[in-house]
This record gives sequence, C-alpha cells and structure tokens, in this order.
Amino acid sequence: MHTHSLPRPLRLRLTERGGGWLAGACLIALAVLAPLLTLAGWALGGDLAHWRHLASYVLPQALANTAMLLAGVGVLVSLLGTGAAWLVTAYDFPSRRILTWALLLPLAVPTYIIAFAYLDLLHPIGPIQSAIRAVLGFDSPRQFRLPDLRSIGGAIFVLGFVLYPYVYLSTRVMFMTQAASLLEAARTLGAGRAEVFFRVVLPLARPAIAVGVSLALLETLNDIGASEFLGVQTLTVSVYTTWVTRSDLAGAAQIALTMLAFVVGLILLERHGRRRQRYANTQRMRPMRPRRLRGPAAALAAALGWIPVLAGFAAPALYLVWETYKRLHLVGGVSDQLLAGLRNTLTVAVSATVVTLLCGLVVAWAGRSLRESAVFNPGRACGRIASLGYAVPGTVLAIGLLTPFVWIDRAIAGVFGGSGLLLMGSMAALVCAYSIRFLAISTGAIEAGLARIPPSLEQASRLLGETSAGTLRRVHLPLLRPALAASALLVFVDAMKELPATLLLRPMNFDTLATWLYAEAARGTYEEGAVAALAIVLAGLLPVVLLARTNLKMGH
Repeated sequence: MHTHSLPRPLRLRLTERGGGWLAGACLIALAVLAPLLTLAGWALGGDLAHWRHLASYVLPQALANTAMLLAGVGVLVSLLGTGAAWLVTAYDFPSRRILTWALLLPLAVPTYIIAFAYLDLLHPIGPIQSAIRAVLGFDSPRQFRLPDLRSIGGAIFVLGFVLYPYVYLSTRVMFMTQAASLLEAARTLGAGRAEVFFRVVLPLARPAIAVGVSLALLETLNDIGASEFLGVQTLTVSVYTTWVTRSDLAGAAQIALTMLAFVVGLILLERHGRRRQRYANTQRMRPMRPRRLRGPAAALAAALGWIPVLAGFAAPALYLVWETYKRLHLVGGVSDQLLAGLRNTLTVAVSATVVTLLCGLVVAWAGRSLRESAVFNPGRACGRIASLGYAVPGTVLAIGLLTPFVWIDRAIAGVFGGSGLLLMGSMAALVCAYSIRFLAISTGAIEAGLARIPPSLEQASRLLGETSAGTLRRVHLPLLRPALAASALLVFVDAMKELPATLLLRPMNFDTLATWLYAEAARGTYEEGAVAALAIVLAGLLPVVLLARTNLKMGH
C-alpha cells in the first residue's frame, strides 16, 4: 500500500504515527490471505474430470457424513452445554462449586485423544463391555455387545462430549448476567419453572448458544483424527486421503474449497442466529439466586451434572494414566522416538508461539496507532483479515500453503543456491502454518489488552518526544504482560495439539506427540500412544485451569 494514494489527512497521520507498523500488518494479512487465494486457484485450475470424479464418488458420501456429523454434534453440544450451564446457575446442590469449573475439563483433551481412548475402552473385549457382561451374566461378546463405536453415532458421542464446554462457557455467562427481576416477573404472571426457562431464559440465551455451537462445529469440521479413527469419511478425511494416498493435489484443493463453503455457512448461521438479538437493561441488575435442592432432587442434579465430566474427561484421562503406567512400569520407559517427538513438539510449539505473538503485536499496534482516523482504519482492517486463519480448518490451510511455500523455496534457492527445501524440508512450514492458524488468538488478546490502556498515557509519551515503537516498548508492553502471557499459553497448547496441518506439512521422519499418537493408534499399539496422549492432556490442562479460576470468580 502506497501512502501517496491515501487522502492527505490520513497520509499525514500514517507518517506521524509510523507507516512501518501498517506495512507489517499488511504483509501479515497478505500471508493469511495467500493460502486461501492459492487454494481457489488450484481448485478452479483443476481438470473438469476431477470435479466429475469427486461429484460422483467422493463428495456425496463425504458431504452426507459431514452434514450428519455437524447436525448431531450441534444438537448434542446444545443440550449438554445449555443444560449444564442452567443446572449450575439456577440450582444449588452438593459439589456444585466444583462442578462449575470441572465442566470445563473436556477442553483440555483433543478430540482425537478421546476417540483413541474410547476405542480401547469400548472395545468388545475391553473393560467397559466386559464389566457389563459380567453383571448381566454373559460370557462372550456374541451374547451381548454395545453398538460399534466406529460409526457416525460414535463420532457424534465423542465429539459432543468433548466440545460442549464451548456452549457451556458462553451460555453460563449469559445466564449469570440475566436480571432476576425478569424471571420473577414471569413467575408472578403465573408461568411455571419450565415455562420460564423455555419462554424467557432460553430466548435470551440464543445469541450465546449460537456462538458456542458455531465454535464447536468449526472444531468438528477441523477434526481429522477422531473421524478417521472412528471410520467416518468426512470432508476433512477426504482431503487428507486424496492428497496423501492418491497424490491428487487438485482434487484435494477442490474438496478443501467445499469445506470452506461449510465454514462460511457456519459463520453466516451464527450471525443469522444473532441478527435480531438486541437487549438493553436500564435498571440495576440483580442476578438470580440459585434454588437450594435437597434429598433425591439434589442427588439427581449432581449425577446429571457429573455425567459430561466423567464421559468427556475423567474416563479417558484415567485410561491414559493406567496405560501410561503399564508402559513405564512394565515395559521399562518410553522409546527414543517418543522422546524425539516430545522435543519436536516443544520446539515447534515454542517457535510458533513467539512468531504468533510478534505478528499479533504488530497487527494490534497498527490498529491502535491509526485508531483516530475518521473514515477508515487500515490497521483494523488488516487485523480482521489476519483473524481469518482461525476459522480455516488445518487441512484446508495446509493445502493452500503448498504453493506459497514452493515459490519461496524456489526464490531462496535461486538467490542463495541449495536444495530449495528451506520451508518444506524443515519445521519452518509448521511454524508458519501454526502462526497463521492461531494468529486470531494473539491479535484478539492484545487488542483487548490495548483497549484497557487509557489513550492519555500514549499521548503523554508522544508529547515527550517518544516514537511509536518507543511508546509500545516502554509504556504498553509492561501493561500488556497479562494479555501476552494468556495468549502465549493458549497458542502454545493449541500448537501442541494441532494434528491436521501437522500431518500434511511435517518434514520426512519428523514426528510430534500428535502425529506419534496418530501413528500408534493406526497400528493399534495403545500403550505407547497413551504416553503421548497423556503429555498432550497435561499441557492442555494449563489454560483450562486458568479459565476455570476465572469462571469460578465470575460465579461467586
């Protein structure tokens, strides 16, 4: 972008406040757009025979499976998340205080790890079905067995019990901020408790439910491990198999473009659900007090509340602990390959976290520096574009990054010589992909942190002759430490868990904990895979504990 093409007042402001920040933000936004543009180019440039083959043999089944999976997961997370949020907000019963944060624990476990654990737990000769047959007096799986987990129903169960906290979080905040006077007015007009919930509480919570469901469905669309483990051919799995198994990049790009249409549809659906939701409360809000339950009602409420926690976290986590113990105690330690995978995971995650924070800081500060422009803030526009990566599934992003990486490698080889595999032959490709994928986390957190810093501090610094970069370094960065730390933690854990992009972009003979687990599950060697899975879960617990502390403070 050339400042000479801008209106004179805005051009002067860019010069005064440092056009370098805007240039950096524009480059970052272009890096996020590049894979999406190249993906469209690959898909549209493919032979029509690809489209006909996909339309006849691949897309119908993959689209049907994806649609059924999204519909089932959407219903399940809505029921679990909304029900759990109302239960701990409207009622008081034993263990409620613990349950308010325990309901967040499934967020610590990636979906593919839950699927990995339940495949062994619910195996026909596994511990759960064996225990049920012992109670019922059966001796063989031929006499009694549960429905096969490798199905659409099994995938809905696994994904729903892992992803419901997205709905629980957003909906509980809405429930806690509802004024008690509204509910009391409805009761005064003769409405029963069930009628108050369905006619007053639930309609007011629709925007929060829509936000939570859309996030859960985006995670479902990004999933590859759980779907493949459970034998469900979704669009994401089709992208992976089309590229890796059939070496058909154009076909994979065309399927990925179809996935992008699903992503856009989900975002539009979420906005449609909130299009007319405008509420104002002009009176002082008095939050409702939970109703005290006793006896059988309290026991039933506690049992219902703990079911999602047990199914979505406790049972798989205990399984992983036991399998890890067997591996470490009976086999005598972990393999050297697994230790190498741990080192690779930490190296890539730390590198991606640093790059993502730096890029987020550049984008957020560019928007802050130009916030006073009256008509158009190009820095904020770059920030919106840079946040698009989080809505793009990892498989789609990986396909789109291939061409830019090849161009960069060829350009470097042309100037400096060498093999031309600087990006594609190293973990740099993964760092770039992770940074684009999770840039929205750091940008959003830093923008929120900057919004809490009074502009007067910046103005005073500038009046004293400090530059834009000096103001950021000496004034804002010390105040931004909490926001930077929180976003760094979230990016680090997400990078450790990322599987789809890692499978498609990793160099040869380069494994992370996620890809190691994926390979072990494919081979059926659960003990070795459990060690990697437990390490990922322990890392994922860190942000969930912090989130739970915040949630607990809000509830009391």
